[in-house]
Amino acid sequence: MKQTKTRTLVECAILIAIATVLSLFKLLDLPYGGSITLASMLPIVLLSYRHGLVWGLASGVVYGGIQQLLGLNTLSWVTTWQSILAVILLDYVVAFAGTGLGGVFRKGVKNQAVALSLGTLLACVLRYVCHVISGCTVWAGLSIPTSAALLYSFGYNATYMIPETIVTVAAAYYLGSVLDFRKAQPTRLEKPQQTGKPIFGWIAGLLVAGGLIFDAVAVFSKLQNAETGDFMITGLADVAWMPVIAVTAGCLLVAGVLMVVKKKTAK
Repeated sequence: MKQTKTRTLVECAILIAIATVLSLFKLLDLPYGGSITLASMLPIVLLSYRHGLVWGLASGVVYGGIQQLLGLNTLSWVTTWQSILAVILLDYVVAFAGTGLGGVFRKGVKNQAVALSLGTLLACVLRYVCHVISGCTVWAGLSIPTSAALLYSFGYNATYMIPETIVTVAAAYYLGSVLDFRKAQPTRLEKPQQTGKPIFGWIAGLLVAGGLIFDAVAVFSKLQNAETGDFMITGLADVAWMPVIAVTAGCLLVAGVLMVVKKKTAK
């Protein structure tokens, strides 16, 4: 029993370290907080799925604390101790502790890839809710206008959380379909007979995910004034809609063709 707990503790430490490293590789870093990372929340979700919610929640709290230490400069924007405490809890500790709930669907959903995807989606939604609450309370009047703060907070935090969710859920589904995390030592899953060329399906999925990420960044990045920090819904007028429409249509068209080819090559 002691050896098992020690092994789990070591695995938690390793996965927290991996999550921290992944959080440093940012696909997009917004000037007023928030970033799109290389699925940095996924290691904590996997940890929760493998070892249960208690280990997952505890590791999520530790991971959130590390993220707070890496983002100490955010505390310089707030002055009162209540605001400082709210930022620490809502934007870091509680927000990332929710990642530890990523394994909640292990018993209820037999398909591992689906269970991990749903758990990841839940973790991302919970984190988004925490950031929205923080935005419309603590950050109102600072990086978010006081007027219609809740609406602006919903929009601004969606700027990075929508792409972050897409990237992380896609990574969770992929890993859950190739590795068996239910065993003490993860091994490759034995795949059933394929009904077509799987590579076409993966490429189609990546194209759709890439298109969604491009659209989210192109649209939401225009909704905040880079100089004042004011979130402006009128920024929609500055969005380059033609590239957005072209990329979206192109990705959907090519993905559709690939799925037809996949079906045609089915055995």
